[in-house]
Formats: sequence, C-alpha cells, structure tokens
Amino acid sequence: MSVDARLERAAARPVIVPDTITVDRGKVFIGHVRRGLPFAGDLRPARTAGHADGQGRRGAGVRVHQPPVLPARRRIRRLRHHPARPRRPGRLDDRSEVFCGRDQLVSSRFQFVEDHRGAFGVKRLCRILAVSRSGFYRWLAGASARAGRARADAELAEHINRIHQESDGTYGVPRVTAELKDSGRRVNHKRVERVMCKFQIVGLHLRKKVRTTIPEPSATPVPDLLQRDFAAQEPNTKYVGDITYLPIGNGQFLYLATVLDLCSKRLTGWSIGGHMRTSLVTDALRAAARARGGDGLRGAIFHSDNGAQYVSKEFAQVCSELGVTRSRGAVGTSADNAAAESLNATMKRETLQGRKRWNGASEARLAVFRWATRYNTRRRHSRLGQISPITYEQRSTTLATAA
Repeated sequence: MSVDARLERAAARPVIVPDTITVDRGKVFIGHVRRGLPFAGDLRPARTAGHADGQGRRGAGVRVHQPPVLPARRRIRRLRHHPARPRRPGRLDDRSEVFCGRDQLVSSRFQFVEDHRGAFGVKRLCRILAVSRSGFYRWLAGASARAGRARADAELAEHINRIHQESDGTYGVPRVTAELKDSGRRVNHKRVERVMCKFQIVGLHLRKKVRTTIPEPSATPVPDLLQRDFAAQEPNTKYVGDITYLPIGNGQFLYLATVLDLCSKRLTGWSIGGHMRTSLVTDALRAAARARGGDGLRGAIFHSDNGAQYVSKEFAQVCSELGVTRSRGAVGTSADNAAAESLNATMKRETLQGRKRWNGASEARLAVFRWATRYNTRRRHSRLGQISPITYEQRSTTLATAA
C-alpha cells in the first residue's frame, strides 16, 4: 500500500480522545478538553430488541454521537508537513498510544469500567472509553499485585521517614538509599526516589550570602599549592578553611571559622564568635591541631582565600608555630576554595532547613555544635562512599596498619 493510501486510510478514521468522564442519570458524558469536541454516549440499558431475531443484545439501544472528523485533505497535509512530530498524551492519532506505562488516564478509565460494568457491560464501556477489553481484564487481574506493591511502598516509606527524621530532615535519595542498604534492605535508588516523591519526603536545598572575605591590599603573596585539586591521599596532609556568617536576627550575625581535612572530609577544627578578628581563624586552626594530637598539623598544607584574617601577620606566625605551610587562591574567585565553601553551604542548609535565621546566638551555637558532631561521627558523605569522616579515617588507619 502506498504512503498516500495509508494516509488517506488514517485520515478517514475518527479519533475519540476522552479527557473527562461524568455520569448523570444513566448517561456517560465524555468531554474532549484538548480538542473541544463534545461527545456523549447514552448507555442506558436497552429494553427492546435491536435485531430481527427479536433477541436483545448488549449493543442494542446505544445511541452514540461521533465527533465531527477533520477533513481528510487537511489531516493529510498536516501529516505530510510534520512527519516526525512526536505525539503527546491526550492528542492521539493512534489509539494504542493510550496504553503507555502507568498512564493515570488509562487507570482511571479502567476503574470507571469496573465501577459501572454491572449496569452497562464491559464491551460497551471499553468501546466508548477507547480502551481494549483485554487491557481491562489484564488490569483487573493485576489488582492484587498492585495492592501488594502499594503495601510494600507504604512499609518502605515508614523506614525512609524514620531515616529522614534521624538526619534532621536533611537526607535525600543517595544517603537514604545507603542507609537502607546498611540496615540490610536491598532497594534500588530509583524506587527510593519514587517512594519519597509519592509520600512527599524531601531533602534540603539552599540560598544566599553576606560578604565575609575582605582582601588585605598590603598582604605578602602566598602561592596556590592546591590549584583547585581538592583531593588528598592521606588524612592530615591537606586542609582548607573559610569564614561564614550565621544570621541570628535583628541584622546581627555570628561568624564561624572552619578547618576541613581534604582526605577524610573531617571538620577537624572550628570556632564561633561575634567578630571577624584574626583570633577567630587562629582558634579554629589551634583546635584542629589539638584534635590531631601528637605532632598536630606539622607538615600539612592549609589553603584559604585572601581574607584579611588569613593574610595577617598573626595568622602567619601561628602557622609557623604549628608547622603548617600556607596556601592561598586567587583574589576575587571562590572556586579556588570551593571545598570550604561547599562545607559551609551544607552546614547552613542542614541546620537552618529553609529558615532565614536562628532565634538567638545560643540557638545558633548549639545547632552548629550538634551538626558538627553528627557530621564527623554519623552523617554519610557521598565522596567517602556514604560513610562518615571518622569511620573513613578509622578504616584508612586499619588498612595502613595491615599493609
């Protein structure tokens, strides 16, 4: 059959696309929202014979008013001009397109057939609703399986919700999946994503800034030893640090200085204050040295931005005292210190959880202390294979000892 003949044949077929279904006084009304083609089929059961043999059949007494068909030439012209145009649900040139995976419209049609089959019969309902009887019976046979999947999803949602609450509402799909696998539940991340979406369990994402990096024009140049390579082979060899603001209301802020190990991602040292003096960053660096014990940070590299605190003579003296080699990125770009920026953004996202500020300085301090403790000891880190920084360091030490 030629292309033109096939197009003529396709154009001659009427297209019924029910988008809305209502029942009123024994009639089914199907509205065509997208095309604006009204359609009504009177499905009131027939009481008189519809055939010469006097035997009533299910099809008797059905009065169907078909929508007007577009002129054949116009449809052929449209098909020729747009031969590869993708078809969209609800705008069908082939009825088989209705039967796509998990189509909610198809499921609602099948449910409608199930609800009214006793009054009107499956055959007539399926014809009017443009679905196949075989598809309806397959849908009917799968009812128990669907119910079982719904129960399993509800049970999984309970576990996900518990994990989500234990993480203070911060975990998304990857960390929830890792937590479930650790607890012995074999589950795919796609299923976790689907269930979280269905039950509206959402991790946290976030927002905006106050300027905390104020360069010092007279600073002695220090080379960039990292060159944006934020990886380290062993703990206690490379660190990054930064200052971030903590909003506490009434236009006031606390400031947090951090020291992050680039190998284990451990928040090794930190300090909070109501000021941005150099002592804020030196206190954080000394705290990191105490946390490491022994030789502390001797021989390690500490990388920062060009804020006045990090380029000061006082900070240089403390680094020399602790045996730390200084490194600084270029002026005016946060990408050279992206690892520290990312840590600060994560901390505020997971502690504020969408709020604009804490209700006071004490609440902010407690929130940061609680988060830092959980971050180091329990929070799963995606770059570490979904384990915590302390666990990663312990495993690294065990492997090094065994070697």
